[in-house]
Amino acid sequence: MEKVIDDDMAAYAHSLRANGVPVLQIASKLVINSGMDKGEHPLVATVYHVLAKDDVTDPTA
Repeated sequence: MEKVIDDDMAAYAHSLRANGVPVLQIASKLVINSGMDKGEHPLVATVYHVLAKDDVTDPTA
């Protein structure tokens, strides 16, 4: 299975989110670069998943 959001797109999404941009707008700014959905925007759920996956807090902290 091919990744829809690559590392550069994920970093861009994180920087937009850090600046207070809503996830819906972030999804509309991202464009899939390869695969069957090339040229389309990722699903909002995919953007939420990428943002949440990298924003895991340490439960022992």
